Amino acid sequence: MAAESQSAPVFGLLDSIRSVWNVGAMFRTADAVHLAGLFLSGMTATPPRADMEKTALGATLTVPWDYWENPTEAVRQLRNRGVAIVVLEQTPDAVPYHEYEYEFPLCFVVGHEVQGVSPELVKLADAVVEIPMAGVKKSLNVAVSFGVLAFEIRQQWLRRTPQERTRILEVMAQMAP
Repeated sequence: MAAESQSAPVFGLLDSIRSVWNVGAMFRTADAVHLAGLFLSGMTATPPRADMEKTALGATLTVPWDYWENPTEAVRQLRNRGVAIVVLEQTPDAVPYHEYEYEFPLCFVVGHEVQGVSPELVKLADAVVEIPMAGVKKSLNVAVSFGVLAFEIRQQWLRRTPQERTRILEVMAQMAP
């Protein structure tokens, strides 16, 4: 299988995303980069929903997903299975997203449009990354931010050697329930 068509050993966790259209857009982006799946949590809307499909355009059927009421529990279970946790959030210690070297398998977390990622999840993270802003506005829409980070992570995955990718995917397959 060509590396470009392989599912990356990467998950996204949506922490209480309030806009159903943002959720749909993130499903579509997850399909575009071929994420292993999405974890929806808290107030985040779940498929099937006609309003979500306006932006997802069928990606809710192509991207595996699961719902966790408590995102902290989802993150703890992922960490226990050897999945690195990277939070996309603006904090004093955040590293620019394009300067961070991502470990695989990983789950990246994006948060509520106004409140961001919950402090509990930030504390559980292996790393916190941010998208540096140059304009007057200090943040991007969460679905846009999700896309920027997802494509950077995908590019880092594709830069791994075929042997590295195979080894990581074998480890990930052993983690399956």
